[in-house]
Amino acid sequence: MQDRLGGGALAATQRVRRRPRLAEAVVEDLVNAIVTEMYPAGTALPPENMLCDLYGVSRTVVREATTALTEKGLVVSQQGRGTIVRDSRDWNLLDPMILAALFRREDGLSYLDNLSEIRSSLEASMAAKAAKKATPESVAELTAQIDKLEGLVDMPAAYVHEDVHFHDIIMRISGDRLSKAIIDGIQGKALNTHGYAGKLSVAHVRDTQAAHRRIHDAIVAGDPEAAARAMREHIESSWAKRRSSRVET
Repeated sequence: MQDRLGGGALAATQRVRRRPRLAEAVVEDLVNAIVTEMYPAGTALPPENMLCDLYGVSRTVVREATTALTEKGLVVSQQGRGTIVRDSRDWNLLDPMILAALFRREDGLSYLDNLSEIRSSLEASMAAKAAKKATPESVAELTAQIDKLEGLVDMPAAYVHEDVHFHDIIMRISGDRLSKAIIDGIQGKALNTHGYAGKLSVAHVRDTQAAHRRIHDAIVAGDPEAAARAMREHIESSWAKRRSSRVET
């Protein structure tokens, strides 16, 4: 507990005090502490008065934060024991704060691997649906986007934003709103994680553009199997390259 109340905690407290939504700031810090196992499963969070001192907030704010942690499945209040950290099997892993913290763990790479598997499966299915449902208007939109990407191959940083939009167009064409919502939710946090986006290079972007072109062509041709295959190969090979770069650093 002394480490939690040291210089790092003081700096965190100062940051919290500058934020307008105090409870949310406290929740975010505690989520990170729980998910990264600073507070392991089965242990109790510090008492309410100590959390008030740590974050420089009122008991009301701490109670609001504890309620939020309970709703996320991270803790449970037990009579005589306090606020106890629950086993990770009880956590809401799709919660944005929990996801962000998972990717920061020492074993965060395994969660990024899992994310890639989920993307590969869902986006391959959506690419197949897009190939079946594409209209002249949606094909024109997708073609305009692939042509725009072509002009950005030598500008990796600019390419990334339009890359995301390319995938978004395909997901929208598919009409699979639930799968799109799942991917948007989990990938949004991963994109802010060092190691998921990887170190961009023109060579990597050229390979990515070639893969995008194969996906585009299969959808335009109305070939669901080819579209699914091209999307799956693209996501899997792209992550393999980024993952290798992360492991080597």
